[in-house]
Amino acid sequence: MSFEDEEESFEHTLLVVREVSVYKIPPRSTSGGYKCGEWLQSDKIWTGRLRVVSCKDRCEIRLEDPNSGELFASCSVPPGQRETSVETVLDSSRYFVLKIEDGTGKHAFIGLGFAERNEAFDFNVALSDHDKYVKRESDNDAAGSTAGGDDSHIEVDPVVNHRLKEGETIRINVKPKPTSGTGMLSAAGLSGAAKPKSPALSLAPPPGSGKPRSPLPPPPNDPVAARINSGGVKQDNVSRKKSDPLSDLSQIERNLPPTTGSGSSTKTNAVGWAAF
Repeated sequence: MSFEDEEESFEHTLLVVREVSVYKIPPRSTSGGYKCGEWLQSDKIWTGRLRVVSCKDRCEIRLEDPNSGELFASCSVPPGQRETSVETVLDSSRYFVLKIEDGTGKHAFIGLGFAERNEAFDFNVALSDHDKYVKRESDNDAAGSTAGGDDSHIEVDPVVNHRLKEGETIRINVKPKPTSGTGMLSAAGLSGAAKPKSPALSLAPPPGSGKPRSPLPPPPNDPVAARINSGGVKQDNVSRKKSDPLSDLSQIERNLPPTTGSGSSTKTNAVGWAAF
């Protein structure tokens, strides 16, 4: 069955490969699958163009003449039955086995080969994308039908009048305020009263702090310490007193004029000192 029989339908070309090879394959030898190593080069029966087209939920693989566009064979892929229509071989990723039908119920299996691995990869991707598209559309239809069924059973509640009728009252219970504390502080567990301060911790003085420390002994070769020990400092002080004219004030006092009275002694001394 071709898509040309379906009216008001649009075909989408998913993939175009310019050159593919078609082989006549022997019957399957084992139940595991086909092997392209058993196909002979002399079994190649056709070379041409491949197109993968989709229409709604169906997909078709067409083998066409690249010049005239004449259809050589077609493989229909029903939704969810890709494995029965397109089968991969066991020993290569570039070869496939297609199930073709003539429209009368008869079918045959042919070998399909791609020249490049990327072309075979694109062929697999095109078929997978179509399967995902069909699944997504079916899920959307199911969700739409479920939503439509729910909308048909929506129950609308009548408008309820919440106004108070005549004679009705509202009673509101308010918790009493706390009697002790100061508002938010008491609610939070804090009071305005100052808490007693804890006594300051006193540390004991370090050992030996009460006794005056003895000065450190001078170095053994210190000349100042040697002079102090030998009495040289005292002799220096005596010599300085002898050489200093102001060290003995008795002579100066003798030269001052005598005081007339005891009451003005302080003043006279002051004048004498000023004159001096």
